[in-house]
Amino acid sequence: MTNLAARLKANPPVKLYRIGEVAQYSGLSRQTVHNYTIMGLIREQEWTKGGHRLYDESVFNALARIDELKDTKTLREIRQILEQEKRSHSEDSIVA
Repeated sequence: MTNLAARLKANPPVKLYRIGEVAQYSGLSRQTVHNYTIMGLIREQEWTKGGHRLYDESVFNALARIDELKDTKTLREIRQILEQEKRSHSEDSIVA
C-alpha cells in the first residue's frame, strides 16, 4: 500500500469532486492537484458553470499510482507510464 493509499480517508463516495475535496481526501495540497492536472498526470472529468474542475473517483487511483512511482521516476516518466497503462487498458477492453 502506498503512502497516499494509506492516507485516503475511507473510500471516497462515488461522485464528482472539486479540487479542494480531492486535496482533502488525498492529503495532497490543492496546488499539487492543480499541478498534476496541468502536467497531464490526472484529468478533470467536467467543469462547473463557474469554471471549477470536477474529478471523478478514478482520480484517487491515479494519485496513488503517481505516489507509488514518484520515488523512482520523474514526473515526465510518470506521465508516459500512465499514458501507456491507459492505452494498454483500453486495448484490453477492446479485445475482451
